[in-house]
Amino acid sequence: MPKNKNSKSFEIALSAISCAVAVLFLTLGVLSGYLLASGYIIAEVALMVPLAKQFTRGDFLAYVGTVILALILGAVASFWDVIPFIMFFGLHPLANFLQIKHKVNKWLALVIKMVWFDVTLYVMYLLVFNGIIGGAYADSAFFTFVNNYIWIFIITLGSLFLWLYDYIMFKVQIYVNKLVYRIKK
Repeated sequence: MPKNKNSKSFEIALSAISCAVAVLFLTLGVLSGYLLASGYIIAEVALMVPLAKQFTRGDFLAYVGTVILALILGAVASFWDVIPFIMFFGLHPLANFLQIKHKVNKWLALVIKMVWFDVTLYVMYLLVFNGIIGGAYADSAFFTFVNNYIWIFIITLGSLFLWLYDYIMFKVQIYVNKLVYRIKK
């Protein structure tokens, strides 16, 4: 085995640590409710760790393990809260890694990720809100307008949010890469 090649046991260990941290924060976020967005983001950052050593298989298995373990540890009671992580946030680091590895045009990749994120938001609108935002006030003129044109709000605001979020996550991956680089096998 070449000296610069990382061992399988190192990949497993790094992926397991990544999975454990992601499970912890995703589960805490789902169970607390108030920390849900933080749980998504910290779990996503945790899943960047195997990618710092180019362990794509380890990262994907850490993602699958994170979802399964978070559901077993109590997130199944709030399954709808885990859907955004399953559909987007858990796979986003892997998509960014593959974009760079295969030298995909950054603007094309951004558009694809925007569509992917917007679809995730629309699915959440349908599943969580049953296609109606506003609750008891849904009949008001404001919420009627929002519900009639929700796809416009999702496309514009969701895409703008993703543009900034994607940029930040690329920078975070660079920072994670620098931290993990220091780890010796």
